[in-house]
This record gives sequence, C-alpha cells and structure tokens, in this order.
Amino acid sequence: MILRATDLPQHYNAADILQNNLPHLGDKTALFSLERNLTFQQVDAESNQVANGLKKLGVRFGETVAILCLDQPEWVTTFFGTLKIGAIAAGLNTLMTSADLDYILRDCRARVLVIHASLWNTLKPILQDQPHLEHIILINGEKDAFNGCLSYERWLKNEPTTFKTENSHREDFATLNYSSGTTGQPKGILHAHKDLLLISEYWGKQTLGLVESDRTFAGAKLFFTYGTGGNLLFPWHVGASIVLFSGSPRKATNLLNIVDKFKPTIFYNAPTGYAITLSMPDFEKKYDLSSVRLCVSGGENLPAPIWHQWHERTGIKIVNGCGCTEVYHNFISNRPDDIRPGASGRAVQGFDLKIVDLNGHELPFGESGNLLVRGDTIALSYLHQYERSKQTFLGDWFSTGDRFRLDEDGYYWHEGRSDDMLKVGGIWVSPMEVESALIKHPAVVECAIVGYKDQDDLIKPKAFVTLNDGYHPSAELEQTLIDHCASCLSGYKRPRQIEFVDELPKTATGKIQRFKLR
Repeated sequence: MILRATDLPQHYNAADILQNNLPHLGDKTALFSLERNLTFQQVDAESNQVANGLKKLGVRFGETVAILCLDQPEWVTTFFGTLKIGAIAAGLNTLMTSADLDYILRDCRARVLVIHASLWNTLKPILQDQPHLEHIILINGEKDAFNGCLSYERWLKNEPTTFKTENSHREDFATLNYSSGTTGQPKGILHAHKDLLLISEYWGKQTLGLVESDRTFAGAKLFFTYGTGGNLLFPWHVGASIVLFSGSPRKATNLLNIVDKFKPTIFYNAPTGYAITLSMPDFEKKYDLSSVRLCVSGGENLPAPIWHQWHERTGIKIVNGCGCTEVYHNFISNRPDDIRPGASGRAVQGFDLKIVDLNGHELPFGESGNLLVRGDTIALSYLHQYERSKQTFLGDWFSTGDRFRLDEDGYYWHEGRSDDMLKVGGIWVSPMEVESALIKHPAVVECAIVGYKDQDDLIKPKAFVTLNDGYHPSAELEQTLIDHCASCLSGYKRPRQIEFVDELPKTATGKIQRFKLR
C-alpha cells in the first residue's frame, strides 16, 4: 500500500523525523562531524534551545528563518528548531553572490538569518538595506567583530533544552529552497510538513532501502534538497546516522578523507564528483572505501561509462536517479538490485509519470518528449512568480522541463532539457545570467551560452562570442573572459570554453537560435 498525504495525521510536524528516534535511540550517535558528534537526544535538546531562542526573538508561526551555514551541527539544530515552532526553514546556497542573497532575503522576508562567520562577506555589502531582517545569529564568530550580531553559542547558553513542538497542519509550509530560474532570478519553492515524511518513505526507505544500521555521507550540501533529504531526513526517518563535512566537496580528496575517517555505508555524490575521483590514480587503494555498501548519484544524469569505471575500480554500485526541488527529491530511480547504467531508472513508488508532446498528448514507448510528474510531494507554485508557476504546475501534474524517453522495460532515459537551462555539477545555471555577465566585458558585442559534454559526458557551459573592433580571438582573451565571469558570478557558472564567431545564428525576429549552436 502506497502512503498518501491523507494517510498522515491532519496535524503533523516534520520535526517528528528527529523526535521519533528518542524513545529507543536517544543515546545513539546521530551526527558525526569534524566539529563535534551529537546523539539524537543532544540534537533534540539543542534544537529545543534554538526553538526557545527564536520564540524570544519574536519569530511567529509561518514566518521564515534563513540558514546560510556550512554543513555543521548548527545547520541541523537550526533547521529542526525552526520546524518545531512552526516557522519555515530556508536553507540558502553558500555559493551565492551578494545580489542573489539580497533578492532572496527580500523575497522570503526572513526575520532571522543564521549565518556562519566564514560567509559574512556575502552579507556585508547588502546588510544596511534589508527591510525585513531583524536579527542575525552568527556561528563561529564574535559579535563585536560583526556589527553587534548575536553569537550562536551565547544566544543559546541559557535557553531551556525542552520545548513543546507546535501542532502544525500537515499542509503548513516547513521548508523553502531557491532554484535558479530561466531569467536568472531564483525561484522560491515551498514544501509542506507532509512532503518531508512522504519522500523519506518513498525514496529513502522504500527505494534506496536505508536501514537503522546505515551511516550516510553526501558531497551534496544540506542547502540542496538532495543533501537535506539524502543526508539528514531519509537516514533519520529510519534511525540511521549521518556524517557532515563543512569543507569543500569540490576536492575529491576531501570527501575521500571523510569516508576513510567516518566509515559511512551510503555515499552520495554528483556525476561530476565521481568523474573527478576517477581521474585520481589509485584512489581506491589510497583510501579505505570498504565501509560503503552503496553509492548514490543525483543532480544530473550519470553517464554509463562513469558507472562502469566506478564499479570496476571500487566494486561498489551507484544508484542513479532523477529528481528536482519542486518534487523535493527523486521521482525516478534505479534500485540497489535493479540498475541499468545510463538510465535514470524506473518510476519511484508514489509518483505517476508520463511523457508528452508539445500539445500534451502522451507518447508511446521509445519516443522522446517532455516529462510530467504527479505525486503528493510536489510543491504548489513558485513564491511570487505567478506566470512561471502557471507554465510549470499544471493541475495535478508538474512539468519537469526535462526530455525523456521510456523503453519497453519501464526504464526512463534522460535526453536533456526542454528549455535552455543547464545543470552543471548538479546545480541549475541560467544561460541568460552568464550572458549578462559576459556582455559587460568591453570586448564582447554579443554572446550565447549553451551546454556541451566534456570528456566525461557531463554538461558544462560554453560561450559563443562576437568581438568588438580592436579585439581579436586568442587563448589569452578566452581566459580573460572566463576569469571575468568567475569574478562576478558564482564560480561554477563560468563558461569552460569560449568560441569566437563572426555572428550568431538568429531568427527573422532577431532571437538567437541556440539549438544551432548546440
């Protein structure tokens, strides 16, 4: 029997994912990290202190608490403390620019921001002009050095370790995540308390097969739903433990050292992460991976060659799937005992899928079309983006913006985006945003960004550029333009290649024909 939203109690708080472990697993180490380890009981107690502290700051039911923090225990305790008071936890991308942070703080009207001291320079340029932000809680920093912010440690010092969790409705909003929009403007995606439990059951327990004895670790950070789900909610739903890493996941050695030290049984990474690791000679001999029973891939499609190389060198299978923030996590997935390399997998229990043409008519096996998804964890709309919501949320169905084909065995094969959005290292990148940055350079007349597949069959941004008079194509100019983009955008958005052209292909009305460039 498939668990549905109507099967849940009408009043349900997603903090129960933590609290349900207290009666029989309270003393079990729930969270491992380089900073400190915490039992389920200790996480509960500290999140209760956060809940009490937020109430004293005047945060009310349904208001937003923003979390801009590295993957440390404080991220987790703030997240659950926010849920406990009935507020909305907004996990923010630690790689974002000041401009993006300014937009998001205004859009979600966060009254409180919990921020790690190392990320202060992202907030500093916009701090004086925030109409809604009233309190800043600083992790790992002294308040005197940061404009009188509250220190996380001192803020909680005298707060009680008990708290009566709010009796939220299962359809009250619990979380808010931002995903890039086609115009470059981030899209706010709200999920209800019910969604967190349902997706934990659908994918974490029923599909991946997580059990109480597991210990998970993810290269994906907690601000992604891929990270929050896979490395927090799903394992704690079954009483398993998690490993957090506050450092950069972009260095494969960082992640391998954590696997070696904390011995997880489940390891999540993006295809790019697996490809980078495979480029390291003898990594499987230098690091102890013997604890890992399964690897998981998400964020973008995993090419079959990477799957085979990883399995050949480590003996570990990778479970690949496809999901998105709007659905919270995977709606298509391979299973540990049912893997077809290169395919995204089969439909996850709890979701209905169909592939349609441009007129919405369902297509037969083997034909490529737009994928629609139906299920109880799908968001209702984008925050403050009515027109975009109308195009995407189609009654019971959600239009993913991805093209798939379904084979006769029931496996779904990803064939790219329906629009021009790119998914780079598991993160959406808007071509228009990169083009806007590139065109600011005096050498550039016009430009267009498209995706290309690198040597590992992974998508990266490429720029086609026409030059102003006085500038000539060269390797030096190519690198200058790439560096220019990296200086004014998050680094992962920069083009990896630039091709200089005399003109860009256009329609009769002047629109750039990106499909010709692709």
